[in-house]
Order: sequence, then C-alpha cells, then structure tokens
Amino acid sequence: MLYTAYQAHDDLMTPVRELAGAAARTLAALPYGVAEQPGVRMLAAGSEMLARAQFTHERPPFGITRVRAGGRTVQVEERVVDATPFATLLHFAKDVPAPGPRVLLVAPLSGHFATLVRETARTMLRDHDVYLTDWHNARDVPVADGPFGLEAFTDHVIRFLAVVGAGAHVMAVCQPCGPVLAATAVLSTERSDARPRSMTLMAGPIDTRVSPTAVDRLATEHPLDWFEQNVVTTVPARYAGGGRRVYPGFLQVTAFLGMNPQRHLRSHMQLYRDLVDGDLVSAAATRAFYDEYLAVLDMTAEFYLETVDQVFQRHALARGTLTYRDRVVDPACITRTALLTVEGERDDVCGVGQTLAAHDLCRKLPPVRKRHHLQPGVGHYGVFSGRRWESQVYPVVRAVIQAND
Repeated sequence: MLYTAYQAHDDLMTPVRELAGAAARTLAALPYGVAEQPGVRMLAAGSEMLARAQFTHERPPFGITRVRAGGRTVQVEERVVDATPFATLLHFAKDVPAPGPRVLLVAPLSGHFATLVRETARTMLRDHDVYLTDWHNARDVPVADGPFGLEAFTDHVIRFLAVVGAGAHVMAVCQPCGPVLAATAVLSTERSDARPRSMTLMAGPIDTRVSPTAVDRLATEHPLDWFEQNVVTTVPARYAGGGRRVYPGFLQVTAFLGMNPQRHLRSHMQLYRDLVDGDLVSAAATRAFYDEYLAVLDMTAEFYLETVDQVFQRHALARGTLTYRDRVVDPACITRTALLTVEGERDDVCGVGQTLAAHDLCRKLPPVRKRHHLQPGVGHYGVFSGRRWESQVYPVVRAVIQAND
C-alpha cells in the first residue's frame, strides 16, 4: 500500500505541476519590461518552485562529453561494455592514445542514481581511464530476473573488474566500500588476475560501531523484521518490475532530507529569492543539485535488508563473519593491493574512523601500501565532489594510483 499511496499522490499532483510549469514558462516569455516587474517575477518564481516539487525516477544523463586531459580538451564517448539486468558497466572513453590507468569507479546503491558521482568521474578522467557501475532502478527490473542481494552486488564488482581487465584499480564511494573490500579479498584469495592494483575506499561504512551517526543509530533502533514490515513495499503493476519487493528511493531520500531539513529549506528559500532577483547563475547551481538529489531509484528488498542486517546490525565484515559463496571473507588475504581510505571531518553519514577500519582488517598488507586521508572541513559529499575534492582529495587519490600502476 505504501508505494500505491505514493503513486496516487504523485498522479494527483502531476497536472498541478504541469500547470505551474506552463505558467512559469509563460511568465518568463512576457515582453521585456513586463517580465521584469517584481510581482511577475515573484509569481514566476513561485510557479517554478511548485513545478519542481517532485521526485523523479529516471537517471539523469551524465553529460560528460569532453574533459581537460594532457593540457588540452579531449572528446569523451560514453560506451556500454557490459550489462546485467541490475547494472550497466560504462566506459568513458577519451579520444587520446594513452588514457591513463584504468579505474573502476563503483557508485553507491543507496537511493540515488550513479550520476551522483558524475563530478567524481569527471575529475578522475583528467588522468585516468574511467569505468563506472551504473546501477538500475529496481522498479524497472522484472521479477523474472531474480533477486539481487549483497552477494550479487559483490558478484558484479568481481565481474566488472574482470571486464576492465588485469592491472586495473578500483575506487568505491560510500555504500559499496564494504562489497568492494570483500570482492578484493575474494580475488586476492583466488590469486585472480582481476584483483586490483589499488583500492580506494571513500567515506564508506566498513565498521559502523566506530563513531556511529544518526544513520547508524536508526539502523539499530529496530529489529530487522520491523524494517521489512514498515519500509519495504511492492512495485505497482504499471512498471516493468511490478510485483518486486523494494525499498523505495523516495523513502531513502526523504530520510536524507530529514537529517538536515533546515539546510534544505534554506536552499529552496534561497532558490526562490535568486529567481525573483534574476540571479540565474546561483539559481542554476541550486537547480542542478536538486535535479540530481531528487532523482531516486529503488533498491531490491533483499539488498536493503541484507545491508541493514550485515553492515549496520551484525557488522559482519568488521567482525570476520561475512561469507561469500559459503566461505568466510578474509581481508587479511589482501597482500598486494594498495589501500587508500578517505574520510571527511564533518561527515554526518559515515562517521570518522568507519572507513579507516579497513586498515586493521587488511592486517597483512605492508604499511608502505596503506594510506589514510582525513579531509578537513568537508561533510559526506565533500569527500568526492566540490572544490576540496578537486584540489585536496583528488591529488592524494591520483598519487596512490600512479604509485601502484
């Protein structure tokens, strides 16, 4: 009933938003001198705000068509190199003879599309040959394609590393840090050619017992069956994944919004003022952020529940009880893959020390192959996007990859 109620409300509001959008466009098209009147601007701004009041459920385009590399601007072609019902492996191919070290960028599967790390990928493309996991919206995956849990996520990391080829590097942002560490441990145990040369884990929950945040506490306040009964729902029949049990993206992002409601309210109030004042540059930046932030994807119920159970409640990887194909995952088997962990000083999603915990798990990895970077002055998203990511975090990531390529 939860998804049905959400869909009914969205259907009810769709014509209202469409009318508001049409009103905003009509007011903006009025002759100069009329459109600039304060009352008209206020009405146009209010109409646009109403038109934008929605979640969207389709992945925005990456839009990475060119980057600066080697001192010049080069063309980038987005290519599909592998695909499963649940994910596509994208290659951002640069038009250069030597694109740099190959890096698999594993995007988070946590309610947003992989375009959340668009700027991460764009920055990495300056010096690297970038591949990216583009996770699919579970409501668009037919039930006949089967389940998708944490082990299947790890399967995908292993499969995609094999496709990228021997000698590649892997980089995980937020949620996939655990599965990427597990996948690297499995490949190291098997002495596979696909084991990465370096592994960068950025602001991810390796051990949520360390510096628990509001997110971590929420996951432990209720037993697992409470989450299954209260936040897992069924995709309506109108979608390709009709009948699939999911944790809907609109719930996840609503929870994220609820963590900082005043900040998001201030941002929207500022957007309204920018529209009224005609500050189109500032308004465009805010629009772009929320176009991305409010584009949501559903996770399969099994993936969500297993994450709550194994990562936040039982701490399986940190305690050495995580299994893959009925075998215990042992990060101590990682002896050749260099490790870089990155955390944000002000991260309120993944507490300081949670990602650093990977160093203790990789206890047989020589100290010379380990490095940790705590970035001052940034929250969760500042670790992998924004000014400090580009100027202070990225140089560290680049140095570790180059030193181990």
